[in-house]
Amino acid sequence: MSIHRTVTVAQGKGGVGKTSLVSNIGGLTAAAGNRVLILDLDQQGNVARDLGYTPDTGDDLLTALITAAPLPVLRNVRDRLDVVPGGPALGDVAAVMASRAQRGGEDLADVLEAKLGAIADDYDLILIDTPPGDRIIVTAALTVSRAVIIPTRPDEASIDGVTRIAERFLDVRERNPRLRLAGVALFAIASRTTRLERDVRASLAQVLGDAAPVFTTRIRHLDSAAADARRRGLLVHELEEAAIDDRAARINALRSGTTPTGGLYARDASGLATDYENIARELLTRVAEIEQEVSVAS
Repeated sequence: MSIHRTVTVAQGKGGVGKTSLVSNIGGLTAAAGNRVLILDLDQQGNVARDLGYTPDTGDDLLTALITAAPLPVLRNVRDRLDVVPGGPALGDVAAVMASRAQRGGEDLADVLEAKLGAIADDYDLILIDTPPGDRIIVTAALTVSRAVIIPTRPDEASIDGVTRIAERFLDVRERNPRLRLAGVALFAIASRTTRLERDVRASLAQVLGDAAPVFTTRIRHLDSAAADARRRGLLVHELEEAAIDDRAARINALRSGTTPTGGLYARDASGLATDYENIARELLTRVAEIEQEVSVAS
């Protein structure tokens, strides 16, 4: 049931970098010449803040999920990057789907398979952002995906969230045996920290029965860059060019005797940009490996 090169990013806890991972990997993969679609299934709709388009209500997506209407694709948010915007209306998905199931209708996974299947050939990679704690949406996204990424921060609640998604992963594998765990992405920790990786592996081993793949790249903690990115609607790698323009504006303001205003908080986001570039590269390599595994198994 999984759709070629579809990757879900999921966590049982919010605030762990899930949407930032989706947006930045999507943007970087598109910038490398690939056609990418981001499907935002989160009612918060924060992909809009990362990519700088007008926030959506989610009404058009909800309509598409319950009628014959196609997915509302927002074209060329960046070159080769399209988005299906999420928004508050998606909070009604669970109730709508429960009512449909009582009448013997399709479940959300069936709907997503049909909707994404109709356009999947247009893209080299489809990334799905999911809401934390929404069992129906997360289960449906995993059911149509080839792989899942689980991001986590170094607190116990986040690691508990990893475990919840791992359990859901196992449940979905019965319906979608082609689903694989692409890896766990570690956020907001020092590059040499080993305890978190050890705890994550131990937690997942209890559920999955063996060591879980953990991406080599760690995403460093840089609040100033995160604030700049969402305030400007820019991806992290785009902040570097914005910083050049910002420096020029400050110099011009000083020359004219005025006070510079509205500048970036972060003076240098290049390290964080490199982290996202590296994890995007790791993901694409892992997806290719997964496709080979699935092909051999078939």
